Amino acid sequence: MVSRKHSKDVLHEKLQLLRSITNSHANNDSSIIQDASKYIQGLKQKVEILNHEIASGQSSSYQNSWPVVTVEAVEKGIQVNLYSERSCPGLLVFVLKVFEELGLNVLEARVSCTGSFHLQALGVESERKGESIDAHIVKQTIIHAIENWSENNNDHQD
Repeated sequence: MVSRKHSKDVLHEKLQLLRSITNSHANNDSSIIQDASKYIQGLKQKVEILNHEIASGQSSSYQNSWPVVTVEAVEKGIQVNLYSERSCPGLLVFVLKVFEELGLNVLEARVSCTGSFHLQALGVESERKGESIDAHIVKQTIIHAIENWSENNNDHQD
């Protein structure tokens, strides 16, 4: 019985450590774990941005930032994360058109367009004939939409 109590105490201590590392304000264990998962996903996105910049030979300068897209199949549907260091006027419209074209309904979304652009969206498939949408196809379609948005913006700036 002492070892069970000890294990429980050790688990609680580790969860509190995880809570402090991830800046979570959650009180229950499952919420702490959810916050940690979101924190890790944010770190992955930052790594992807840095890898993208390194691969394209860009610096972290404001003008050179290109939106980074991560798309993941999750239990509820398709999780889309889109981030750019700069503001991207009109990009949200292009991305939402992708959702519509692919038959995805937005179940949850968070968007920030102040100074930078950040979109987190959960898309669920509308009623179709049992076909499942592949996350890779969603990502490629969003990247194509970003290219179209970029060309459209460049046309308006000339």
